[in-house]
Amino acid sequence: MTTEKKSRRPVDSAFKQQRLRACQPNLTPKTVLPVFLIVGILFAPIGGLLLWASDTVAELIVDYTECDKAGLEFVPVPTESFTSNFPGSAGDDASTPSPEYRSIQAVGSGNNVTWPTMRCTVKFHIPVKMKRPVFVFYRLTNFHQNHRQWIKSMDMRQLAGERRSVEELKAGGCDRLAVVEENNVTYPIYPCGLMANSMFNDSFGLAFKPFDATTNDNKTYLLIDKGIAWDGDASKYAKYSYELSEIRPPPNWRNYPNGYSEASPPINVAEDEHFQVWMRTSGLPNFRKIYAKNEQDDLPVGTYTIDIDMNYNVTSFTGTKSIVISTVSFMGGRNPFLGIAYVVVGVLCVVLGFLFVARHLYKPRRLGDHTFVAWDNNHRLAKTISSNSSNHRHDFEESEGEAFPPSATTTGASARY
Repeated sequence: MTTEKKSRRPVDSAFKQQRLRACQPNLTPKTVLPVFLIVGILFAPIGGLLLWASDTVAELIVDYTECDKAGLEFVPVPTESFTSNFPGSAGDDASTPSPEYRSIQAVGSGNNVTWPTMRCTVKFHIPVKMKRPVFVFYRLTNFHQNHRQWIKSMDMRQLAGERRSVEELKAGGCDRLAVVEENNVTYPIYPCGLMANSMFNDSFGLAFKPFDATTNDNKTYLLIDKGIAWDGDASKYAKYSYELSEIRPPPNWRNYPNGYSEASPPINVAEDEHFQVWMRTSGLPNFRKIYAKNEQDDLPVGTYTIDIDMNYNVTSFTGTKSIVISTVSFMGGRNPFLGIAYVVVGVLCVVLGFLFVARHLYKPRRLGDHTFVAWDNNHRLAKTISSNSSNHRHDFEESEGEAFPPSATTTGASARY
């Protein structure tokens, strides 16, 4: 019985033998210089348009990290702790009141339970009408949601409604925040993992209250926290399938001081949009996430206040937390960086284009004959040289009768010229 010897030789095809046709641009001043100028002429106006769109966004950012130290009376927010941009108004003018805040001891409530907290009241002035929709975000700094260990610390099957056991959670991604032990009994944490445990839990009041009777005819500007998550996020989650006595809340969730019960059940992750927004991770350590919005009414000029229950500890990771009140443009939120980047690239291309043009006109560089770049031309030239060399050797041998050493082209070696 004969066995066929297997060969590792590739198939003789144009693809595997690397004989496919290729296009290599012939870069000359006539082709390169116009590209620089065209890119510059296109990018600079686009950058200007993006900058203009970004500047039309009305925005106020107030860092309230130190609000718990303010006391019972309103004190000005430090200059470095707030920024504002109001088109049509000098937002940084001395005549425009700067934001202020104060804090008091309060009692937080939710899920039919209460807990002690610090309540921060932020007072801010709107110098021009903010056109709808108006969005409220929370902003965190120095929080690395893109850390691999943090992103992996969750159990998607548990969040999808599956009843995951203690052993399954321990073997999964939740790792150290998978279970908790009480009286020698181990209970699953729901929802488990670092992502859920570190969820932002400061509570913003869903209303801008007028500070005086002249603001908005003394009417409260209402906000809603529904419709803030992406449409597809809810489909990834489902209600829990545990008995309440079988599970325990994450240790950092202050709104469950006594654990889960019939009066204080776990959140329904399929409906809790704040949870869904938090679980959509950010790529940078400084980020903002939407908390509430008003898509029906403009925000009139005036002075308003908003209450914030301070439950979230940012000192553990040396971060800050801020409230952001913003509108949008056709390009989205305020982001001057993109416009600046386009303008810089456009100007740089134009400047370099003119410099290269001047250099080429002043002292042009002699270009080689590009017809010799083509491989077919080289191949034909090599054949011609080989043929001429063979004829010359034959004539020489006949006339002189001496041996002629083989040339590089006759032996198959590549000719260089």
